[in-house]
Amino acid sequence: MSISARIEYVRDEDLLDDSGPRERPQSVGVSRRRQIAGAGLGLIGLPLLTLLLKQLTGTLSLEGEVLLYMLAVVAIALVGGLGVALLGALAAAGLINYYFVEPKHTLSVSEPDQAVALAVFVAVAAVVSGAVEVAARRARAAEQARKEAETLSSLAGPDRDGRRGIHAVLTRARETFNMESVALKRRERGSGDWIDLEAVGWAPPGVEAPVRFDVPVGSDMRLVGRGPALFAEDQRVLRAFAGAALSAYEGRQLSEREREARELATVDRQRTALLAAVGHDLRTPLAGIKASVSTLRQTDVAWSDDEREQLLANIEESADRLDAVVGNLLDASRLQAGVLSVTSEPVALEEVISAALVAAPDAADKVEIDVPDDLPLVQADPGLLERALANVIDNAVRHGSGDAPVEIRAFAGADSVKMAIVDHGPGVSAAQRERLFEPFQRLDDRSNKGVGLGLTVARGFLEAMGGWMAADPTEGGGLTMRLRLPLASEREPTVSASRST
Repeated sequence: MSISARIEYVRDEDLLDDSGPRERPQSVGVSRRRQIAGAGLGLIGLPLLTLLLKQLTGTLSLEGEVLLYMLAVVAIALVGGLGVALLGALAAAGLINYYFVEPKHTLSVSEPDQAVALAVFVAVAAVVSGAVEVAARRARAAEQARKEAETLSSLAGPDRDGRRGIHAVLTRARETFNMESVALKRRERGSGDWIDLEAVGWAPPGVEAPVRFDVPVGSDMRLVGRGPALFAEDQRVLRAFAGAALSAYEGRQLSEREREARELATVDRQRTALLAAVGHDLRTPLAGIKASVSTLRQTDVAWSDDEREQLLANIEESADRLDAVVGNLLDASRLQAGVLSVTSEPVALEEVISAALVAAPDAADKVEIDVPDDLPLVQADPGLLERALANVIDNAVRHGSGDAPVEIRAFAGADSVKMAIVDHGPGVSAAQRERLFEPFQRLDDRSNKGVGLGLTVARGFLEAMGGWMAADPTEGGGLTMRLRLPLASEREPTVSASRST
């Protein structure tokens, strides 16, 4: 798209309460509006002052009346500037001469000293008006310089997040110069067309304001603004905005590269952990199976029934371990891809716990269950819930103390059933608790069982069923996994697909 292309839509962020740019204060000089206001003050104020003094004839001396007119001229100078004040001084001198200097109601002066007084009045009024105008100009210049300094200071410093957003810089430029729209454009490589990298503000197609500034930003970008005319002193602030836009763009590029680098580093760590874990946890049970099968196939050795049974049990245990590893890997990949199918239905939690104990290796004699008989049904997928509980129970058994059993407790809340799976092992530090649910995290596990996916899969399954799981320390030492599942509803079973986030 070329730089002359028209935008045919309105962006949500541009639909603001402020429908367009506000009136912008003029430069250090007096604006036309102020000049008109000063002239209006003179046209209304001087006649009113004259009527008031006519009513007070004989009360004030001529000198007092002249001072009141002088005050009126100063007020005109404050509002309308020096030019209007000079006209007001001449008009005031004429009013004084016509109404208060003998002969009255004529423009002639009978006494020379009165003529000198009127001339001095006009001269003093001009000098005072000039001084007032100079002071007003300096005040306006100081205020403009203060605002410019604030703008430059805000652009020079980092924003709250450490990197200034492009949209924030363009918005600030639009507000500072009261532009209709401000856009950061970038030249496309190859075609040479200019496209909007970021833009704020909008106008209906065909009635856009003229381009008021077009400032180069780097080698292939430009800062373009449409709106009212600018002043010469705005160039420095414009260059500051161009530099801020370039810094924001470079900061965004760096942020994107940093995010990509973090993602690549995470993938690399997971790949390394996966290769290390799978390389051990797949090879170990396979080696056990192969050794047992090779032993059974030896024809020159007569194995007793007990020895044969022990070899077969070793084959079965190794196959179970291999199945658990492969199952967790497949489950984790389904969660990551967001293709996990969940069939939700009312489920009796006690029955699922019993099935999970059977599925968890070495858990039968190491677990105590405290589940009320009247515990209400939960809404869950029974297969996924069994897998999740089996993983959590297996983790608790492997890391728990050999002297204290793993405890499973459950009770009903207002809208959910809450569970606690408690072990009394060494526990983990506060910093490591959240890492427990990251893929391939084995922390201080020295049992060399599993690839560090059990708790990851368990939490993923529970969240897919509308549940929740977190890790807390056990009082006296150990780790407590707290689970929550929604209460069953009266609706028919539902099927849904979880999506990864």
